[in-house]
Amino acid sequence: KLCGYLNKLGIKGPIKTWKSRWFFYDENKCNLLYYRTAQDINPLGSIDLSSASFDCKVENGEGVFEIRTPSRVFTLKAISNQAMMYWLQQLQMRRWEFCNAQSRFPVGSSQLVSEPLAGRTSGVDNEDFLPLVKTPTEAVGLKAASLPAPQTSTALQNISLKHPWTEIQNTVHNICGSKQLWGNNGNVFTFSEFQEHPENPDEEQEAEVEAGCAVKGGTLQDGRMDSRLNWVRKARWMNSGFPGLPEELSRERNPIDKVSVLQQQILTLTEEVKSQKELVKLLHKALEAAQQEKRVSSMYLTAAEDKDRLELVRHKVRQIADLSSRLEALEQEKKELEQILTLRDSHIQELKEHVQLLMEKNHAKQEVIMALTEQMAREQSDPLQEANTITVETLYKQQEEIEHLKDDIEAYKTQNQFLNSEIHQVTRLWTNVAENEKALLMKCACLQAQNCQMESKYLTVLRKLQEAVPGLPSSHAELVRNLIQEALQWDVKEKAEEGFNLNPVSEYDEYGFMTVPEYEVEDWKLLAKIQALEIKSNNLRSQEVVEKPLRDRWNSIGELSPSAELKSLIRSGIPVEHRQRVWRWIVSRHCGHQPDHYQRLLQQSKSTEHPACRQIELDLPRTLTNNKHFSSPTSQLIPKLRRVLLAFSWHNPAIGYCQGLNRLAAIALLVLEDEESAFWCLVHIVENLMPADYYSDTLITSQVDQRVFRDFLSEKLPRLMAHFEHYRIDVSLITFNWFLVVFVDSLVSDILLRVWDAFLYEGTKVIFRYALAIFKYNEEEILRIHDSVEIYQYLRFFTRMIMDGRKLMNIAFNDLNPFPMKLLKNRRSMHREELEAELCELEQIKAAYVKERAEQGP
Repeated sequence: KLCGYLNKLGIKGPIKTWKSRWFFYDENKCNLLYYRTAQDINPLGSIDLSSASFDCKVENGEGVFEIRTPSRVFTLKAISNQAMMYWLQQLQMRRWEFCNAQSRFPVGSSQLVSEPLAGRTSGVDNEDFLPLVKTPTEAVGLKAASLPAPQTSTALQNISLKHPWTEIQNTVHNICGSKQLWGNNGNVFTFSEFQEHPENPDEEQEAEVEAGCAVKGGTLQDGRMDSRLNWVRKARWMNSGFPGLPEELSRERNPIDKVSVLQQQILTLTEEVKSQKELVKLLHKALEAAQQEKRVSSMYLTAAEDKDRLELVRHKVRQIADLSSRLEALEQEKKELEQILTLRDSHIQELKEHVQLLMEKNHAKQEVIMALTEQMAREQSDPLQEANTITVETLYKQQEEIEHLKDDIEAYKTQNQFLNSEIHQVTRLWTNVAENEKALLMKCACLQAQNCQMESKYLTVLRKLQEAVPGLPSSHAELVRNLIQEALQWDVKEKAEEGFNLNPVSEYDEYGFMTVPEYEVEDWKLLAKIQALEIKSNNLRSQEVVEKPLRDRWNSIGELSPSAELKSLIRSGIPVEHRQRVWRWIVSRHCGHQPDHYQRLLQQSKSTEHPACRQIELDLPRTLTNNKHFSSPTSQLIPKLRRVLLAFSWHNPAIGYCQGLNRLAAIALLVLEDEESAFWCLVHIVENLMPADYYSDTLITSQVDQRVFRDFLSEKLPRLMAHFEHYRIDVSLITFNWFLVVFVDSLVSDILLRVWDAFLYEGTKVIFRYALAIFKYNEEEILRIHDSVEIYQYLRFFTRMIMDGRKLMNIAFNDLNPFPMKLLKNRRSMHREELEAELCELEQIKAAYVKERAEQGP
């Protein structure tokens, strides 16, 4: 057991004193308890070692070390440097054992967490920075408990004034214990109680150790002890060498040794009696005050009339007033004494300065005498002898200095070794805690993903039941509808009160998009929530395996420059914290910012109303209605969006404004935040990425891309295209809006922004890739539908069935290869010529029809 006497530095205001304390290590709580003596039952305080660090400094003195906790610094002092190093080394070992035991997970924990931790915590710290220190048995261990406590200059100096009640309890217990031990004539307990102790001395000592540790561990309740603890305490007093115990005296070799032992015991008991007397006085005073209070209370209760009681109360009030006046007088006296003390201190300081001056004068005189003596000795002695004397003295001084320096070097070496071991162990503990936290986060993410999967399956079951509602009894149908309503409700207040919710799906994502949009059709709401849960589950499962390595790769990228690695990273999706920076870089590469160009356009829009202004105002409330930053006319981004669209209409008069540009500009505003950057992003999309005439009045290039897409759909997904042709499905009715606004309002924000990352960097080819990937993702589901109306209904919301963004990305960039840009350009040229020929033919037919009608007349 780690226990023993140490001196603890007590700080009471400006006064600092060393107080002897018995320290005992509690293995269960990793606390270092300290008592006034080894016989006390209640600790004066404790030091939590689980989060503490240890330090020792040579300049603090021999045996002094510190225990630093988050709340306080404890300064302790051992009897020697060896004892100090033993304490520090043992405390380090106990802290390491406790922290390792705490870091282990209980039985039944997740295998994902328990396996890596088992390998970490089973290891032992093999780095021997500091060799093991031999146990100083005279100062540490249970044998030290039988030795007398270190003496102090005064009896009351070692008493803790901060814990008077604990001191009284310990003192009363010690007094009762000593009376029971010394009461041979008429005592309460006789020595017959000790006849049942083990015959083997080793077993007896082991029983004492166990019982003593139980006392220090807090097994005593309400100041009572069982018979075994009484026996242990009595045995300890018997073994500690008190007079009147023949077994102790019989072990001494001669009468002189017996007398010395008895004298030592008398001195110890005398000091103990002095301290007990002081405490008895305090107890007498407290008892008198309590008895006086009891008498007054009894008189008050036994008073027959209210008048008598009132008189007693008045008497009590007079006593209180008298005590208050006495207190004020004592306070005044205290202030006067403090002033006197201050004057005396100043006088003492003056006397010290005067004495110091006299000593300096005396020292100067002594130096003069020594100099004259040496001069006279040199004059009288032989020059060679004088030189030898000086050399010997100098050599002796140098040897003394060398010895002192060697001692200092050894002390600093020991300090350095201990501090290295402390730094190493604290670093190991911190690493273990960090790894444990990481493992717990991984486990939490797995649990959250499982919870999302369970809730998603639950909602899927509800949706199946919803489809079967017409065939269910009315009570069952009502129950299904209630369950669906409960599943679609967002209880935000309850989440905020819980603080931690296993369901990680929040109402809005990082950019303000609703994770479950407010659809009018209840079935769509259910699908949207199922999709949100599945997406969150997939993100959580891929957090450590995919997302974290990607984020680390992005963090390692400094200055951006075009490369194959950057292209691969952008296709995988840009993390939220890097997206704004990368988008700005992409736009700035293709659009040279003209200084003040945007501000000039804003001034022009203020001075002159653009023809498209009315259409812009009509489209603003219809922009991203499922985003909280645009859902209300008073939202902060609405005015910014208006200014961006008006500036673009003046910047590009050929297009002015086209429906769909509002959604492109809104996405740019959400990511880039700055409206001028969003303006240039819109310019980059319309003028650099998209082909010419994509947003013109005729939308001719947009129609061309629909024909090109049908060609690719026939080549990449021939079964699906044949299915569409069989049921006469016009895919362009669904996909036209995808191409015009780059999937805005079609894909959920998490997948949409990944599409935009690649689109801004690579161009319109990305739109074709993802459009084909969406059909490939849901191909089997579409092929199972054999009705044109049902197919159209499914195509209206089938993008909401996409749960795994990583899978969609792999289909777009891996499964659909090869996808050469040259082929895309050739197809566009071919279909544009065909479309222009068809439009020309239509114009001719229209002109002929108009001419025919004109000739026929009214």
